[in-house]
Amino acid sequence: MVPGCTTKAFVKMTYTPAIDLITGVAAMTGTGEKTKSAGRPTPAELGILRVLWKSGPSTVRQVHETLSSTEVTGYTTVLKFLQIMHGKGLVERDESTRAHVYRAHLTQETAQRQMTSQLIDKVFDGSSSQLVLAALGNSDRATPEEMAEIRALLERMEKRS
Repeated sequence: MVPGCTTKAFVKMTYTPAIDLITGVAAMTGTGEKTKSAGRPTPAELGILRVLWKSGPSTVRQVHETLSSTEVTGYTTVLKFLQIMHGKGLVERDESTRAHVYRAHLTQETAQRQMTSQLIDKVFDGSSSQLVLAALGNSDRATPEEMAEIRALLERMEKRS
């Protein structure tokens, strides 16, 4: 830290914005540091995003209480993750009240698209059909409603072709 310098000023001097070329999301990276991939949440970050997608804008305490109902999580851990996620551009923070309110910046649809695309490329050699066949062929999870939704999607896709 530079003597007599505020934290915000220090961060502005030390860190420079970097843009993830795939997602177009800005992230803060320091000189010589490894760039964390902005817009690609870790499993823990996904847990927090799920809470924000379901509950909407929430304080750290609200996110912590929701997460604590299913797993052991410390308040300060949730706070730190939200701070990191804010730096990565995954969440936005409203600082107008004493208790900061966080909301998801990354939409659930965007996260699903990014992660599905990554899965298709890494596991299925770029083949969407292999992903679908694996998902439907190896599981009895698809409900009749989901199967009808899949049929309707396939019909819409065939009409566009």
